[in-house]
Amino acid sequence: MMVVLEAGGLGRGGLNFDAKVRRESTDIEDMFIAHIGGMDAFARGLLIADSILADPKMPSLRLGRYGSFDSGDGERFENRELDLPALRDIAAAAGEPARISGKQELVENLINDHIARAGR
Repeated sequence: MMVVLEAGGLGRGGLNFDAKVRRESTDIEDMFIAHIGGMDAFARGLLIADSILADPKMPSLRLGRYGSFDSGDGERFENRELDLPALRDIAAAAGEPARISGKQELVENLINDHIARAGR
């Protein structure tokens, strides 16, 4: 849902909404309840995604994680000025890169906090 919000909505696309009953039941009421549950999950996800995107910590974490694509060879690759073989050659010539944390655990904890707050 974060991707949907960042793109400004669904546009002319949509979501693959699949609410098949996955058990032995073929009861029409079970299928109806499954659709309601699916729609509720999408709505909840949309509210949580909005909350995450409004968190001032997230842009700096994203920039830190993907900042190498904003300049130099990373930017050239993102702009399709370098292909994978060229990027491999650059990496081979540069040697081992510095180990820089992407802060994955912090990001996951922040997202989990937003999920938990939405459940209150």
